[in-house]
Amino acid sequence: MSRKVPDEKLAYREKFLGYLREYKRILIVGADNVGSNHFQRIRTDLRGDAVILMGKNTVVRKILRSVEKEFPQHQQLLPKLYGNLGFVFTNSDIGGIRRKILENKVGAPARVGAVAPCDVVLQPGPTGLEPGQTAFLQALNIPTMIVKGQIEIKTPVDLIKEGNRVSPSQAALLVKLGLRPFRYGLTVNHVYDEGTFFEAKILDLNESDLIKDFQQGVKNIAAISLRVGHPTLASIPHSIIFGYKKVFAISMATSYTIKQTAQIKKLLEDPEALAAALAASSSSQPAPGGAVKTEAKHEEVKEEEAKEEEEEEMGAGGLFGDDEEW
Repeated sequence: MSRKVPDEKLAYREKFLGYLREYKRILIVGADNVGSNHFQRIRTDLRGDAVILMGKNTVVRKILRSVEKEFPQHQQLLPKLYGNLGFVFTNSDIGGIRRKILENKVGAPARVGAVAPCDVVLQPGPTGLEPGQTAFLQALNIPTMIVKGQIEIKTPVDLIKEGNRVSPSQAALLVKLGLRPFRYGLTVNHVYDEGTFFEAKILDLNESDLIKDFQQGVKNIAAISLRVGHPTLASIPHSIIFGYKKVFAISMATSYTIKQTAQIKKLLEDPEALAAALAASSSSQPAPGGAVKTEAKHEEVKEEEAKEEEEEEMGAGGLFGDDEEW
């Protein structure tokens, strides 16, 4: 006798399959540390653009496997169905929906044993704690001093590192200071977009990043093709250039002449023509400061002409002046 499936599971199945047929894009989101009120706020922000559906991973796996023929591309989701997950179905821009989800966060206290989603740094300044709490802060290696009847932190303190678990003493200190250092919300882990399944961080790439990665991929393909001797569209230009260099080198080293080396060989065989070509090349490219040197030369010529005119006026034809006067 077959076991009857609960009506709630049948309703969930129909809703899930209805969303698969209606929406082309799915964002798989993590829902750790997200309360019901927070969920309601996120649903309100996404209203009209996307819908959120939570559910048990085992139930979702069974549904996807049962409709493999109708939704073969959605089977890519199965390996990622673990943890406290949910699904955001949409036909809108994935990047915009993701930004709305990630921006919707609320502050939360640091609970004992929780994994820190970010670094927690205590800034220097008054804490509002009475001097009797000094020993508690010193036990955490926090440098303090008493200023105007309250404890003041001297220097910045790295209290918790991202990824570490919160200890009881750290949680107690943050409670005493009235700090809610963590911000929680839905996290977008993976994205399904019309048959393509990828990690959500790919959405952070811009056009320049994509072009850079594409160029690096082309370089890798060209290098591998040249190494194994298998021509591809990426390696053919390099092969042609390498081949031309070899032919050019052989032509220069032997008596065999090609069109590209004929003029060079002719210059090498005629030293005078080579010197003239080098001189013409150097004259066509004036050295920096050439104009200044030219102006200085003109100034020297002018000074010499002025001296000659002065000597002529003073009669500097003989040793002591004009010979005719003697």
